[in-house]
Amino acid sequence: MSDSKNLVQRLRRLDACAVSDALDKLGLPGVVTHLPQRSQGPGGASRIAGRAVTMKVGPGQPPPGPPKHLGCTAIEQSGSDDVIVVEQRSGVEAGCWGGLLTLGAKVRGVAGVVADGPLRDVDEAIAYEFPVFSRSLTARTARGRVVELGTQVPVTIGAGSGPGLGGEVVVHPGDYVLADRSAVIFIAAAHIGQVLDAAETIVAKEAAMAKALLAGTPIGEVMGGNYEHMLEK
Repeated sequence: MSDSKNLVQRLRRLDACAVSDALDKLGLPGVVTHLPQRSQGPGGASRIAGRAVTMKVGPGQPPPGPPKHLGCTAIEQSGSDDVIVVEQRSGVEAGCWGGLLTLGAKVRGVAGVVADGPLRDVDEAIAYEFPVFSRSLTARTARGRVVELGTQVPVTIGAGSGPGLGGEVVVHPGDYVLADRSAVIFIAAAHIGQVLDAAETIVAKEAAMAKALLAGTPIGEVMGGNYEHMLEK
């Protein structure tokens, strides 16, 4: 098993809150909290994880070469350990992901899509049981409004109070992505090992605390001073 596949499998076992706590502990950015989940995976699964295949969409001229609909290249370059991450922050109300792309990604086995922009054909994504997170919904087509400006290029995701917690994150191809109902998390490839280690330690500590609660230990004792200082650097 490749190191990358093993890292993705470890990430899939964690939730966004645990990874967010790990980023806090390490002083790293990466949490985006305003890209809600619009559709779930098979059986109602809400969590996706994988490496980022990025795409930037907006008004302008597409890259040179034969005409190709936006998103096709990203799908062709993705597999089961990948999450397609789309930036469409132009302000133009036009879909940056839609129904045929969703079907194409599902057939390809892609883990899911995170789109900082409008999602089109949300009912199809729900029917296909393919996980998509997006900033908004629309019925407006991309055709004649926006084009694919680049694939596997750095993209900026999120906009809010500033970098880091709920703010903007620059996502590079090959970075790691985790998303569930709580948040979308981006982890730079250079930091994935230490983030996973920190998150797994936090999960183990909280599991021990839950066990103590179930055994009858008072909650004030379980969530005492050690818990309050758990994320200190």
